[in-house]
Amino acid sequence: MPQAAKFRIALIQTHCALDPNQNMAKTEWKIREAAAGGAQIVCTEELFRSQYFCREENHDLFALAESIPGPSTQILGKLARELGIVIIASLFERRSAGLYHNTVAILGTDGEVAGLYRKMHIPDDPLYYEKFYFTPGDLGYVNFDTPFGRIGTLICWDQWYPEGARLSSLGGAHILFYPTAIGWHPSEKSQYGAAQLDAWRTIQRSHAIANGIYVASANRVGYEGPPGHGIEFWGSSFVADPFGQVIAQASADQEEILMAECDPARQEEVRQHWPFLRDRRIDSYAPIVNRWLGK
Repeated sequence: MPQAAKFRIALIQTHCALDPNQNMAKTEWKIREAAAGGAQIVCTEELFRSQYFCREENHDLFALAESIPGPSTQILGKLARELGIVIIASLFERRSAGLYHNTVAILGTDGEVAGLYRKMHIPDDPLYYEKFYFTPGDLGYVNFDTPFGRIGTLICWDQWYPEGARLSSLGGAHILFYPTAIGWHPSEKSQYGAAQLDAWRTIQRSHAIANGIYVASANRVGYEGPPGHGIEFWGSSFVADPFGQVIAQASADQEEILMAECDPARQEEVRQHWPFLRDRRIDSYAPIVNRWLGK
């Protein structure tokens, strides 16, 4: 099989308004700008159509959910077809009455939904009450072939789990995308903020290193919520190469379109020199499926 060609990606980092239509219009404009700059695969931040509604448990907010295919995939599919690109869109999916997911839809160059990934790991922490809204994913760690490369998609809280990154990588992806919505609690930022941001970046770089794969994380920016009781999203979207080197980095507080070139030959080179996949002892890992091995 011939070596895949280089491809260019873009991560959309924005501040989200209260109006979903405003957020969609802004994202459309930024996708056009990214494509004009040469991007072939464009990834939105997590749940880009709205502010991060999981800061509270509110039944009225289920009205933000939509079917897939649905209004957003129709808009973005038309855009993907027009521009000849792939769009990774993070959406609040209404699958059925009472059944909702945090879902990524892949819009192919033909404008059709090429596949879905439903968030597997669902957090439940102060200001991150996602278990109230989302059913855990049931599609597994799936990859998608595009005209530009094979991609894996996970979502935000999935970032902290090496198992998901490993399984997606073993599916043959060239790159893992992580649409994200993560930030600081105002009361914690001064004491813990730098360490939290560093841990977030480090764990994803470790996925790149352990698997010899590109990793791209698209986060939002801006403060959302009432003063003192909201979240300051820390932006800092980035792309790491297959040995964990950060090759593109966005700011912590500005809207940006972060561009990067990915070269499958770099993946081949890293895996040859650091053969972690070769040396895995797959015969010894069965206990990992247990919740706990202690007493």
